[in-house]
Amino acid sequence: MKFLQRFFEDLQKDFRLFLFMLVLLEIYRAAFIFFMSDYIAEESTSAQISTALWTGLRLSLKTAGFIAAISFVFVTILRFNFRLRLIIGMIFSFVFAVLFMARFPYYREFNATFGIEIIRGLHDDIFSIIAMIVQEYGFFWRFPVALILTVICIGILSRLLLLKTFQLPEFEKFSTRFIFSLGLTIFLVVFGVFVRFGGSLTYSGGISWESSTVTSDDFLNECILDDGQAMYRAYTMAKYMGEGIIAGVDENKILESAQIISGKNFVENNLTPYLEKAAGGARIEKPQHIFIILGETFMQWPMLGKYENLHVADGIKSLIAEKNSYYSRNFMPNGDFTSVAITGMMTGLPDVNIHVNYQPKTYDEIYISAPAPPLKKLGYKVDFWYGGMPGWENISKMAIAQDFDNFYGFPDLNAPKLTTWGVKDDDLFNAIEKHLANEPPTVHFIMTTTNHPPYKLDLAAEGFDFEKTLAEIKKLPNVPNAETLAVELGHYWYMDKVITKFIRSVSEKYPNSLFIVTGDHAVRVDPGTHPTIFEHQSVPFVMYGAGISEKILPPDVVGGHTSIVPTIIELIAPEGFKYYSIAPSLFESFGVAFNRDVFITENVAGKIESDVVEILPQVASADLDTVNLSQERANAEKIISAVRTVTSWILKHDLNFEVK
Repeated sequence: MKFLQRFFEDLQKDFRLFLFMLVLLEIYRAAFIFFMSDYIAEESTSAQISTALWTGLRLSLKTAGFIAAISFVFVTILRFNFRLRLIIGMIFSFVFAVLFMARFPYYREFNATFGIEIIRGLHDDIFSIIAMIVQEYGFFWRFPVALILTVICIGILSRLLLLKTFQLPEFEKFSTRFIFSLGLTIFLVVFGVFVRFGGSLTYSGGISWESSTVTSDDFLNECILDDGQAMYRAYTMAKYMGEGIIAGVDENKILESAQIISGKNFVENNLTPYLEKAAGGARIEKPQHIFIILGETFMQWPMLGKYENLHVADGIKSLIAEKNSYYSRNFMPNGDFTSVAITGMMTGLPDVNIHVNYQPKTYDEIYISAPAPPLKKLGYKVDFWYGGMPGWENISKMAIAQDFDNFYGFPDLNAPKLTTWGVKDDDLFNAIEKHLANEPPTVHFIMTTTNHPPYKLDLAAEGFDFEKTLAEIKKLPNVPNAETLAVELGHYWYMDKVITKFIRSVSEKYPNSLFIVTGDHAVRVDPGTHPTIFEHQSVPFVMYGAGISEKILPPDVVGGHTSIVPTIIELIAPEGFKYYSIAPSLFESFGVAFNRDVFITENVAGKIESDVVEILPQVASADLDTVNLSQERANAEKIISAVRTVTSWILKHDLNFEVK
């Protein structure tokens, strides 16, 4: 009886720990919704907010249950020191306080609660990440607030655990004790199942982070995840990345996928003939130099008409206005991260949720789709220029392994670092321009660095009119922190200015040059709390140089990063020139471009594995009766699945496959 009494008392304390954590997570959830209410969509109702809070409470049953289970096992069952229960509560109170404070800048940065960005960050320059947290995201005030919240939580929890417990009556008969014990055991099992499935006794009726999208508001859907569940999502995504799990990949359909992306219906047991392409013949005179410029966070939305009064993209817009240029708005980056953009450009492989730069195969062989070999066959050297450290994400090693001739990084530029990420863009482009005098024909892949937090550039010294831009930003709807956005757009303006100056200077010295300008990704800086899919994801595609015109490609042709080099080859290669590529050139566009979560077609942008879709702004005035949205989505999904399946196969296997 004494053991049962003690067990019952400890069980009550475990339950108090469970309730404390559950209520704490719900308070943090409600507080986050309140303080970030600018992100709630205008059409969202109080009913949807209530749904998010209720669904979140159910999901947090799992998190609170996990914490209580630790106490139950080590204190109630194994009888470790009774203080351990409070220590467990203290630890998780601290963790959740820190995550709660970190959630605010994280959401403003990525429009999401903790997710895959954390995993990418673990592979990034840790010292640079720390510097960014300190300088840009208010570490020195957020962390003390987290400590204060922790102290408050510990005080409440310690008092809660000291409250008197209910005592069991004296069960004199063995049968009575047995019945009570059996009933208590059944209750614990049922309660455990109920908590495990998120407020249900069945998996299908429960809630998980994967099934928590229950409102039409993306912000509220993210709020449903408490920080524990959000971190679990990040862990699961990391596991999926390690296994290469992504929507659309079906290795059983490798033959069908190869036929779809090649447009060839023959049957072979090797991917090589499906990826082989023959150039249609040169469309312009062969350039002396080719420059492929990936602008850091070179999002497209500042170039759109509705934001023209910001005047932060006037440089690239002036290039587009000239007769020797082409511009497409329907362009997508390879992913949401710089490293994904670079690996796509170096290998020709679309993103399939696998760290290409951490695969042994990347350093043992040159991928069949790698752009360097065909460019070298056309008579060019192939170099990569980066304003930061060569060791970041293994990019210098990867470049050389994938047949680039040279990699130039911070140590080669003879310039001081502006931030931990690298030198000023001016210093990068000045070094490149000086280098040209002694170079044979070369293709230069260039990655800029300045437009990235921490934002350290002296904007006034560069000539940026901060106050004028700030005044225009304040006219935009749904901008909670106009000053922050003005600083970000000031760095964007600087990047735009430097790239434009470089192109004009090099064009004057080397008139027979070709320039491609795009962005590594768009996400990080949005025009407000409710960006469209197109604004949040799209990057520009600009071709500029001798022989280029606005009619060289169809208007607003649909494409992405891995289409750039095939397009260059089709521009300059002689007829019949053989090369290999997964993505077609923009002259034979698939009509769909995509990254991990989003796709774009000629008329719409949408989310993969979701019904969310929007008409692109440039076709909003068109006769939409001619746009078959369901057909466009079906075609997009077919291409996406085929491209991902072939890419995944290349990364995991050799080029051979069994014909079934």
